[in-house]
Amino acid sequence: MTLDIVQMVLVTVLAAATPLILAGLGELVAERSGVLNLGVEGMMIFGAAVSFAVAMQTGSTFLGGLGGAGAGLGLAALFGLLTVGLAANQVASGLSLTILGLGLSGLVGANYVGIKRDPAPHLAIPGLTDLPGIGRLLFGQDAFVYTAVALVAAVSWFLWRTRAGLTLRAIGDDPIATHALGLKVRRVRFLSVLFGGACAGLGGAYLALAYTPFWSPGMTAGRGWIALALVVFASWRPLRVAAGALLFGGATVLQLHAQAAGLGLPGQLLSALPYLATILALVLLSLGRRQGGSLAPAALGRVFTPSR
Repeated sequence: MTLDIVQMVLVTVLAAATPLILAGLGELVAERSGVLNLGVEGMMIFGAAVSFAVAMQTGSTFLGGLGGAGAGLGLAALFGLLTVGLAANQVASGLSLTILGLGLSGLVGANYVGIKRDPAPHLAIPGLTDLPGIGRLLFGQDAFVYTAVALVAAVSWFLWRTRAGLTLRAIGDDPIATHALGLKVRRVRFLSVLFGGACAGLGGAYLALAYTPFWSPGMTAGRGWIALALVVFASWRPLRVAAGALLFGGATVLQLHAQAAGLGLPGQLLSALPYLATILALVLLSLGRRQGGSLAPAALGRVFTPSR
């Protein structure tokens, strides 16, 4: 196997992992603040539809990406209003948001089904992009991929190296005590939910503008639910979320090669392989780390109502 083939495989794996990294990091921040958002799938699919519609109307991939992030942000604002502002049940609100996002995506994308457009432009640096083995992998990606990589580093630094990150984690662990200390629990949680929604919408925009690139109903194919699973089984650690997303990408590439090889297995089983492999590996990882104690926010999913 030549270096160019290895590079091609790694590029494909990273491409398949990028939407999960984006959505997973956003959900991680929301859950670290103590909010469980089950509407990630709806935010992703709505972000994909809006981003494609905006890109088609304006001819700009950048504006399309902003539109997708804005779509996710809008649904997240609604979710935050319900759960953080009005203390509605987070599970029911999140599931309702997924249904709403699926419906809105069908409405927005009705006129764009099956239409293709040029994919998001890739970086091209003379002398670097053409390097054998690593050129395309390091210096030939699109802006979405570099944004995902930068977010992994930024979220890790924010959560573990800044005072604001410490505050967010403390609120996720004990909102009552932090409220008694004068911290703005609802504000922090609402901003965390908004960040998670924007990331989910951006992940959906990547699918529609770079990974495919075209719009079709249901194109997220459950990636929002996989992102939720990644966050939980990766113990709320950004680097582990990225590793789990890369595992999913590797399983995706494997099933594509398996289908091309004609192994005689049902196509539906091969298509499910990435999801099964990712969940199985992360469950085993979670079981192996159970003795070290759970890093889950103690107040995850609880409704916070400050005393009068």
